[in-house]
Amino acid sequence: MKITFYGGTGSVTGANFLVEHSGEAGDIKFAVDCGMMQGSKIADSFNRDPFLYNPADLSFLLVTHAHIDHIGRIPKLVKDGFAGKIVSTPETKEIAAVLLEDAFSIMESDSRKDGVLPIYEKKDIEKALSLWQTIPYHTDFSLNNDLKIYLKDSGHILGSSMIEIISKEERVVFTGDLGNSPSLLLNDTEDITDANYIVMESVYGDRNHEPKEERREKLKQVILDTIKEKRTLIIPAFSLERTQTILYEMNDFFESGVIPEIPVFVDSPLASKITKIYEKSNNLKQSVKDEIKAGDDVFKFPKLRFTVLANESEKISMTRAPKIIIAGSGMSTGGRVIHHEKDNVGNPNATILLVGYQSVGTLGRKLQDGLKEVQIYGQIMPVKARIDTITGYSSHKDSDHLTAFVEKANESGKLKKVFVVMGEPKSSLFLVQRLRDELNVKAENPEYKSEYTV
Repeated sequence: MKITFYGGTGSVTGANFLVEHSGEAGDIKFAVDCGMMQGSKIADSFNRDPFLYNPADLSFLLVTHAHIDHIGRIPKLVKDGFAGKIVSTPETKEIAAVLLEDAFSIMESDSRKDGVLPIYEKKDIEKALSLWQTIPYHTDFSLNNDLKIYLKDSGHILGSSMIEIISKEERVVFTGDLGNSPSLLLNDTEDITDANYIVMESVYGDRNHEPKEERREKLKQVILDTIKEKRTLIIPAFSLERTQTILYEMNDFFESGVIPEIPVFVDSPLASKITKIYEKSNNLKQSVKDEIKAGDDVFKFPKLRFTVLANESEKISMTRAPKIIIAGSGMSTGGRVIHHEKDNVGNPNATILLVGYQSVGTLGRKLQDGLKEVQIYGQIMPVKARIDTITGYSSHKDSDHLTAFVEKANESGKLKKVFVVMGEPKSSLFLVQRLRDELNVKAENPEYKSEYTV
């Protein structure tokens, strides 16, 4: 089996791995994930570039989860000739359909502004979905007579999976992104116990999150300060998982009376659609399902409003502070949150609360790094708003828990190597060294286009 790293190297985003296998059933090629690179002009070029393999040669595309940096170039893969089967969990397909449509709308608008053609067309999304087959967790699925796959819950977002590729000789696991378990909403990341090789993420490979009790207390305090000082609180949040987690936490605050109710706007049509998928899913953790079954609408509360239409979004500014605005995108790279940040970044009576990873080059990262001026829609603006960060709401494992994940996998004595990818270089290299030093595990940070036979 040969693995070639065509994405997710030297960067958190753009996951794309080519796997080739020769066996008694013949030769087979397939890919794991096909994501967009995000956060820079280099990313735009990467996303437009031709694939460095022939998409028509692939029999399968295996998808770990529905974040755009793992699915965003699937329609381009189809446009460029892929006609095999796409395989994931049912929730991943359902969420991907919503996210790809949303991403296309943004891309089409940006392409018109830049005077270029979009990298794919809407019909390519429709064709991709027609090729998409779903399997539940813990079910064997044959790629051919030599290879099968088995999906385990990674606990990262709804439907996220680790993909075990099993041959007679080896067992290779692609982790996708690993969840920050225990989660408020999702089941814990399952253990990997018999892998020979692991291709794993490293977003937080060099640092740890604050404890979950601390993150909850910090969010509570930020909201209480917002009320006391009559501030506008803006939370750039990914429409998938982060928004639902924040809503669940706020619902508990307001229901228990810990915080008095104030207007909360979820200014995202996408988040509204995804929240509905969460509400009906059977793959939430049992305690959350029990709450819903008992009649508690865990993602809604009296002064919460989902603003779907553009004119509803525009009217948010007319609501007096204190108020909370949750809007995408989580790294402030697009979407409605940019308008709210433009209106409030220079407002000393506003708070921008960053609750997730901020990729290099994004507006969110610049705010997090403490820049005194930022550019929004071509306009240089002074940063006078209060900028706060809570890392504990990340849906990624931190350094200690990534290490513990590999330590568990190494207990079998079968683990030969760990390929550390999907992280900034300093994060990936730190984790590589940590796995070598603390666990005596062979670990490597592959370079772009590098090939390994396993």
